[in-house]
Amino acid sequence: MSEDRKETETENEGKKRSAGRELLSWILYILLVIALTWFVITFIGQRTRVEGHSMETTLSDGDNLIVDKLTYHFTDPKRYDVIVFPYQHAENTYYIKRIIGLPGETVQVKTDGYVYINGERLDEHFGAELMEDPGIAAEEIQLGENEYFVLGDNRNHSSDSRDPSVGILTRDQIIGRAWLRIYPFNKIGFVPHE
Repeated sequence: MSEDRKETETENEGKKRSAGRELLSWILYILLVIALTWFVITFIGQRTRVEGHSMETTLSDGDNLIVDKLTYHFTDPKRYDVIVFPYQHAENTYYIKRIIGLPGETVQVKTDGYVYINGERLDEHFGAELMEDPGIAAEEIQLGENEYFVLGDNRNHSSDSRDPSVGILTRDQIIGRAWLRIYPFNKIGFVPHE
């Protein structure tokens, strides 16, 4: 075998090994990106889209949000946090509402259209209007140690804790809090919680 032929075969083998290494590095890179994406979506945050008008004027139909899934691993949900939770009667359907009642409190929506916490009228400015239908909150509701009462900001056009199909939420149902509006671009910013 001539020296030139040996060198050509060696070069070809080297190129094959180099191409194999390059392919392997790309595969590992793609797998790493997929794993990191899964980790972020599962434990840190995810994108969601608002459908409907129940959170107007805070959030509008078509708004795209980043949901913070990490914070509630370290702190408890607070009054006025805007949260995301699954709707129990439809798969892959999520609701976005505002926490009004906290664990251990009593909540009632009286005939005057206001929310009362532990018998005191709640001084808040998120509700767009007085509530016409108190739903199940017409009578005082005693929240358990792990329960939350939520309302949409567009109170007369919202299915929320007043509706038996939504009802009272437990902590484990809360996916995270709406954190950042990323679309439409002219409304980019943090979601108001207080």
